[in-house]
Amino acid sequence: MASPPVVVVGAGPTGVTAACLLASYGVEVLVLDRWTEVYPQPRAVHLDDEVYRVLARIGLADAFAAISRPSEGLRLQDAQHRVFAQFSRGERTGRHGYPQANMFDQPVLEGVLRDAMARHPRITFRGGVEVREVRDGGGPARVLLADSATGREETVEASFVLGCDGANSVVRRAVGATMEDLRFEQRWLVVDVNTDRELDQWEGVHQVCDTRRAGTYMRISDRRYRWEFQLVDTETSEDFASVAALRPLIAPWVAGVPDDDLELVRVAEYTFRAQVADRWRRGRLFLLGDAAHLTPPFIGQGMGAGLRDADNLAWKLAGVVEGSLPASVLDTYEQERRPHATGIIRMAILVGNAMTRGGRVGDALRRLVVPRMHRLPGLRARVLDSATPALTRGPLVRRQRRGGLGGTLCPNALLPDGRRYDDVAGGRWCLVTLDPVEAAAPFGAGSLEVLRARAGDPLGRWLTSGRSRAALVRPDGSVLAASRDVAALVAVLGEVRVSDRSTAVRWRRPAQHAWPCT
Repeated sequence: MASPPVVVVGAGPTGVTAACLLASYGVEVLVLDRWTEVYPQPRAVHLDDEVYRVLARIGLADAFAAISRPSEGLRLQDAQHRVFAQFSRGERTGRHGYPQANMFDQPVLEGVLRDAMARHPRITFRGGVEVREVRDGGGPARVLLADSATGREETVEASFVLGCDGANSVVRRAVGATMEDLRFEQRWLVVDVNTDRELDQWEGVHQVCDTRRAGTYMRISDRRYRWEFQLVDTETSEDFASVAALRPLIAPWVAGVPDDDLELVRVAEYTFRAQVADRWRRGRLFLLGDAAHLTPPFIGQGMGAGLRDADNLAWKLAGVVEGSLPASVLDTYEQERRPHATGIIRMAILVGNAMTRGGRVGDALRRLVVPRMHRLPGLRARVLDSATPALTRGPLVRRQRRGGLGGTLCPNALLPDGRRYDDVAGGRWCLVTLDPVEAAAPFGAGSLEVLRARAGDPLGRWLTSGRSRAALVRPDGSVLAASRDVAALVAVLGEVRVSDRSTAVRWRRPAQHAWPCT
């Protein structure tokens, strides 16, 4: 076969999402995986509304809505399952137009992603192959693979290779990266159960805060439920291999439900770790997802971090492949994603420690402090807020002041004609402005949309909340720069230099997507 511009190693959620995003930008992609079918065991169960937008960008908003279940919020309980505090969401839809917390069954989501990949003519998928070695010697990258059935080897060349091949990544070895330990390790039991019986539980996440037996309960779908329990040193998953053996742990939620009505889907032991690769790139090779970072599950950001990686890298890589962006733009991938992912991991460690550690003293403090948390101004909104930190300052992020919009996500706001921001921007650069724009400017990486906001509409309020009147938004929805002076942002367009092969942006006059200021 002809050498594709991009080879993706690993057809999990991160790899398939990266392939679909690249294909949407017109890039040919070859996806390789050792499995021909979706891995059947459930693992991740949560995505927030920021990541929902990524799925929507590849045309899967309706498909994900059909297989996911919004979560009501968070309930904190003590060892006797008395409620410390409850944080409930009054509204299902957040600033991005989707529920802020979404539960799902990972194999079902992967099936939806695989179907989308199969429909795209720019993506070629090869399952049943083992990637044995990846090399980057200055020219095209070379991927040595072998057919799992016959053992026959072949080499595929590509301009770039994305390592989406998990915690035991072959690509990571080729990059020469090592995983830095952020000093968190706990053994947990993960239990998935199907039942047609209604458990009549509050439809949010239940978190048992207990040093001796921390636990989590979540409803995943109409008939799927997930429990996670911290294991003591002498326990293994084999001690809980039946419903009867699990009954002492899950009894508070399934009281009155006979064992025969509980179908045990999986009982597995996981060691939750916090790690991040010390480098995410070597030349033409990149690391994404679990190959680059491992996140404890306490804030539900493990899978989401991988999809954020894909969203951050895909448009930059596509711009380099098509010649509208210089190769130097690829340096910003690790510059932006590594601090962001590390910050999320540290937050997960903090939450995990607050819920599970401290011994008797920690339990006593939780009994004292948690029931009074609701008195802190703004705490409920902060606990339920799905917003992640802004990207750090760099060549593609101009942060001028604390509280400014640079590096934050532009909201997927509702527009006056009933569409939302993403419907108009469509993965392209966009200038959102309260003021008229008259001048055109040379730019690359596709066409530039211009959205005129009104002072009282959601986009207008967002701009003024950051003390700005205009924002230049990247294809991944992050703000490159914001200013009170729209002319200054037009000047920024010229500062983001493109390669010699690029052409001027197809500047679209504001009238196409403009609504008059009021």
